[in-house]
Amino acid sequence: MAVFEVRQGTSPVILGFPHTGTDVPPPIWQRLNDNGRILADTDWHIHELYEGLLPEATTVRATFHRYVIDANRDPAGVSLYPGQSTTGLVPETDFDGAPIWQEGQGPTDADIAARLRDFHAPYHAALADEIARVKAIHGVAVLYDCHSIRSHIPFLFEGKLPDFNIGTDTGRTCAPAIERAAVEIAANAESYTHVLNGRFKGGWTTRHYGKPEAGVHAIQMELAQSTHLATEATPFALDAGKAERLRGHLRRMLQDIETIALDLRKLGQNLQN
Repeated sequence: MAVFEVRQGTSPVILGFPHTGTDVPPPIWQRLNDNGRILADTDWHIHELYEGLLPEATTVRATFHRYVIDANRDPAGVSLYPGQSTTGLVPETDFDGAPIWQEGQGPTDADIAARLRDFHAPYHAALADEIARVKAIHGVAVLYDCHSIRSHIPFLFEGKLPDFNIGTDTGRTCAPAIERAAVEIAANAESYTHVLNGRFKGGWTTRHYGKPEAGVHAIQMELAQSTHLATEATPFALDAGKAERLRGHLRRMLQDIETIALDLRKLGQNLQN
């Protein structure tokens, strides 16, 4: 199977989708238990939610499920949030801490190495290629990494998650203007809640690629699934009304980020002249 999909655009903005894929190769599927086969930790419908919001944005989407290997984890297996509950490069459990593999069928070191080679590395090679291509056009690139998660997961966090969870690794991964634009749109979105660098500060993708000093900016948006799903349980159906309302705010956010990126390009050109 193709492990990623790329749609090239002319905008300085790239949308990354590491967790919307639901493909699981049969030999791996056979090792999952009944709980794992629910695929509950998918970022349900996120690529549909962003479809067409910024027509010339490049998109890079992993088609494989995070239970195969998590495309937003450090390939070295280093925890994103030391001391906090989280899932690993190849998860042993779901987000509730429940096992996802049949007894004795969990991933081995050889499994992880093979999946890094066959899934994780190709996805990130494609993403890196698109970042380089876009930066060559504009002198700047902005990676906007698209995510979602259930709004209540006691294993990972207390209480209800805010609707918009913006992550920039405490300002390290993008220009302040990009961070500020995302926060302002979220803050002005009536009846929605938001947080900057709260429980989710940006995953490995955001932290790895976000190098503002080199003209590559990265920001992660983790949406609470209550903002766009009819129910945060199987069958995880999209609520069209919720989604359309949310899409308006996301569209403005992406448009503002694109405008800032183009301004950064002009600033860079002026500095060179």
